Amino acid sequence: MQEFQFSSHSGMQLQGYRWAPEGQPVAVVQILHGVAEYALRYDAFARFLSGQGFLVVAHDHMGHGKSGGTALHFPDGWAAVREDCHTVYELLRKEYPHLPYVLFGHSMGSFLLRSLLYTHPEMALSCAVICGTGWQPAPILRAGQLICKLEKLRLGATTHSKLMNRLMFGAYNSKFKDAQTPNDWISSTPSRVREYTDDPLCGGPISVGLADSMLSGMAQNQKLSNLKKMPKTLPVLLIAGQDDPVGAMGKGVQKSAKRFRKAGMQSVKVHLCRGRHEILLEAHCKEIYETLLEFMKNCIIL
Repeated sequence: MQEFQFSSHSGMQLQGYRWAPEGQPVAVVQILHGVAEYALRYDAFARFLSGQGFLVVAHDHMGHGKSGGTALHFPDGWAAVREDCHTVYELLRKEYPHLPYVLFGHSMGSFLLRSLLYTHPEMALSCAVICGTGWQPAPILRAGQLICKLEKLRLGATTHSKLMNRLMFGAYNSKFKDAQTPNDWISSTPSRVREYTDDPLCGGPISVGLADSMLSGMAQNQKLSNLKKMPKTLPVLLIAGQDDPVGAMGKGVQKSAKRFRKAGMQSVKVHLCRGRHEILLEAHCKEIYETLLEFMKNCIIL
């Protein structure tokens, strides 16, 4: 694994990583990580893919990992973070202009990926994997945005709001009556939950500004006018755990797929598997790896 840095649209330096296969790569996979985590949590998955001939690249979003540590704040909003993801795409496209290209986004990364599909439909992609995503009812999104605005006035954009974090993440954990930690919603594997809980770069409270950015981005993603801008022939896989509260235990994933199809997307698949939110870190993750590998291989010409 090699590290690299590049300039963010907010002016700061962001941390990136690449996992190269032996010999010439057969395709590029770009991973977009979720909120309150960082790119190196995908190391095992990236090494699996590189062992299959893929060049894998990922970066820490601003305010995450080595791109700002535990700030968990987007100083210039959703669009700037989205464009950072596009910058990585452009860097790799220049280096490998003719290779098949796969975008993979998990959780918040899935919503960033969805934003990229309608703001940059010209991207030369072979397929997109939308992992751990969901669909929020419009009234809930509007209520969340209103609370964010009020909390901004009360605390400021860079401050952590206990109320906002409880509303956004506490509801997920409440789905599991036998929960032993505040993070049981992420995995059904206790050791994985402990790793996440003990990691100082994971699970911290997000800023009011970041919460507002996420909710605004999700609201834009769900507009039919934006959905219709996505490349119609792009193969898309929506994959999630059957017990993932972010995807309303599968219902939000199915609804996302239904709206994609309504917007004219011609190749949308859904795969619901055993597990909660972080299916790549469940005990049976190798099964998930193989499912993803099969989809990717079917979308590229090897």
